[in-house]
Amino acid sequence: MTAIKESSTIQENKQYALEKCPVTYVMEKIGGYWKPIILYHLSNGSLRYSELKRAIPAVSEKMLIQHLKQLEADNLIIREAKPVVPPFVTYSLSSAGIGLMPVIQAMAEWAFIDKENGFSS
Repeated sequence: MTAIKESSTIQENKQYALEKCPVTYVMEKIGGYWKPIILYHLSNGSLRYSELKRAIPAVSEKMLIQHLKQLEADNLIIREAKPVVPPFVTYSLSSAGIGLMPVIQAMAEWAFIDKENGFSS
């Protein structure tokens, strides 16, 4: 994998956009295909990994694990592991993740309206 040059113009522009544009900041946190879907499913309460996988059957295990780790690193979800055998791990929204729910809900509402109006491809 190629190292990213920290002083490159692209990196400077990206950093500037993150600092100045709130939409860029949000997209950095929840961008990608699976993150909003994961957050949407966690909006109803804590779920175990297997429950998330069942709720989102199209996501690969690799992608689900990767995005859960990123969402946890960005403090949008909380991973709670109970010290039992077999391991019992649940995922839930953090306060920052709960704060994103109006955005995720607006996306879901827009999708329903778009489908009803026949604008979907």
